[in-house]
Amino acid sequence: MANYSRFLLLLLPLLLHIHSVRSELQLKYYTKSCPRAEDIIKEQVATLYHKHGNTAVSWIRNLFHDCMVKSCDASLYLDTANGLESEKETPRNFGMRNFKYIETIKQALEKECPNTVSCADIVALSARDGLLWLGGPIRIEMKTGRKDSKETYFSEVEKYLPNHNDSMSSVLSRFQSIGIDTEGTVALLGAHSVGRVHCVNLVHRLYPTVDPTIDPDYAKYLKGRCTSPNPDPEAVLYSRFDRETTMILDNIYYKNILNKKGLLIVDQELVTDPNTSPFVVKMAADNNYFHQQFARAMLILSENNPLIGDQGEIRKVCRYVNSA
Repeated sequence: MANYSRFLLLLLPLLLHIHSVRSELQLKYYTKSCPRAEDIIKEQVATLYHKHGNTAVSWIRNLFHDCMVKSCDASLYLDTANGLESEKETPRNFGMRNFKYIETIKQALEKECPNTVSCADIVALSARDGLLWLGGPIRIEMKTGRKDSKETYFSEVEKYLPNHNDSMSSVLSRFQSIGIDTEGTVALLGAHSVGRVHCVNLVHRLYPTVDPTIDPDYAKYLKGRCTSPNPDPEAVLYSRFDRETTMILDNIYYKNILNKKGLLIVDQELVTDPNTSPFVVKMAADNNYFHQQFARAMLILSENNPLIGDQGEIRKVCRYVNSA
């Protein structure tokens, strides 16, 4: 009993710290310092979407790749400079794009409210607002007040960011470590509904023999997209997860994987793993349920270990720390 009490005393400060960090983020954080901040981001996201529709997909992917690695702190956006190696250069972030448009949004905010709105908050809010253009959940109430990282985590990306070849137990464990349960994990992987996979990450399921968990007719289609077992990584050769509603975040993704039309191993494991398969079936049957769970999990993801107070900074340019 004494040992248990001692354990609780040790655990209590940690729990209080986690609560304190999360509570520092606030709804309408910029109400006084930059009243139009969220409106400006929403306007810029809309403008960029109408110019380049794939930006809406990038915002969601970028939130995931930033927030899963240590913190939601825009560390992903830092270029290699002054000895800091960019996370963008890691193999796990292969194919990431549209980083330059975050700078477009940042410039609009700097014009309105200099040195006020963090890149980390832009990353979070642009993902939320991008969902609207993809037919995703209605407006999500997302807290703000994040600060920007002064460092990158190049050497830690492989540790924190789940891989498409990881086992489902490993993927679930990683998400659970930041507070996202199995149901939420299945929902977040539904972002693949509007994604695509480069052939370099797909051919191992097609050559030298086809993965038996892939529908044979679908495998023929994929081989037509990825004609070589050694694709040029610099070439834009890919296949989309969802060929029916390519730019709509919907539950067709789940219907596809139930029919053995998953592109990645992790997609098909959602169906075969007994922990995740019931949620796949439920999301395939109910698009509203999928959207509800996606919104819930996205909020948790967006609040992963944010930098607050003097832990970070407000970058003037998202590509560089202020001292660069």
